[in-house]
Amino acid sequence: MRHHGDAHHPGHPQPHQNWRDQRRVLVTGGAGFLGSHLCDRLLRDGHDVLCVDNFYTGTKRNIAHLLGHPRFEVLRHDVTFPLYVEVDDIYNLACPASPIHYQHDPVQTTKTSVHGAINMLGLAKRVGARILQASTSEVYGDPHEHPQTERYWGNVNPIGVRSCYDEGKRCAETLFMDYRRQHGLDVKVARIFNTYGPRMHPNDGRVVSNFIMQALAGEPITLYGDGRQTRAFCYVDDLIDALVRLMNTPAEFAGPVNLGNPVEMSMLDIAQQIVACTRSTSELVFHPLPQDDPTQRCPDIALAREALGWEPHTALEVGLARTVEYFRQQFFLAPMPVLA
Repeated sequence: MRHHGDAHHPGHPQPHQNWRDQRRVLVTGGAGFLGSHLCDRLLRDGHDVLCVDNFYTGTKRNIAHLLGHPRFEVLRHDVTFPLYVEVDDIYNLACPASPIHYQHDPVQTTKTSVHGAINMLGLAKRVGARILQASTSEVYGDPHEHPQTERYWGNVNPIGVRSCYDEGKRCAETLFMDYRRQHGLDVKVARIFNTYGPRMHPNDGRVVSNFIMQALAGEPITLYGDGRQTRAFCYVDDLIDALVRLMNTPAEFAGPVNLGNPVEMSMLDIAQQIVACTRSTSELVFHPLPQDDPTQRCPDIALAREALGWEPHTALEVGLARTVEYFRQQFFLAPMPVLA
């Protein structure tokens, strides 16, 4: 296996030397947290980027710095309706990804995953595009296998309050694999684990953003259960690199492939690290565990290492410092407190 930094690894895109290497890339959910970072990366790689978003959870602030770029376009569109454009690659990231947002309109959440997948796969079939589905570790539900491998089928409640997201994403994976088998599409399925970084939505209720906002405001930090449930946190730049590598694998490789940090930590540990990083005086408070909240979540990334030559490399303290500074500048406009 080649080293993950080897530019000649098949999953690592070659630098673009001229216009013949330039691809037309559609990013659905392109104004969201991950989508906006992906747009940045694709533009740096020399591609034309069409960002499609209905701005339900995505924001113009995330892409404002790109609006004057000659190779960037933005289109307000809901993927539950068909889209007719000419593109070479499709990254299908459109879907609210936090419980607060996806439970607000659960029927629409399921439609976004299922109808959105059907519409984007139909587009890929019409124009012969490669297409990548941003799936999720939530397809594993509250897992009985730990860490989770791609062979694990999961433990998902099909009728619970999280099912609109979990089962919607599972159905989208089914559609991608059936379009591959039935129509010969070049599809890729990424199972994305917890990711954090600048441009996270401040009010999405997810662990890192929630803890940072509470810490910076000096409010009590909310933990659920006893705080011992675990997650594994991957910095956004590392995750975006993995998505690009996955798209550039040979057509024979479809995945699914786990993308995330294989080092897990408890909710209590991450809360304490954020308190230290923000130099906050916030106290920790504990509330009952929400319905169907997984007790553990950690990826086995052996396949990503083998097929993509990839693993995350950003240290948690480095990623947290960048994320805290983003939240401070965007929402608090206060300098870092000076320690006595």
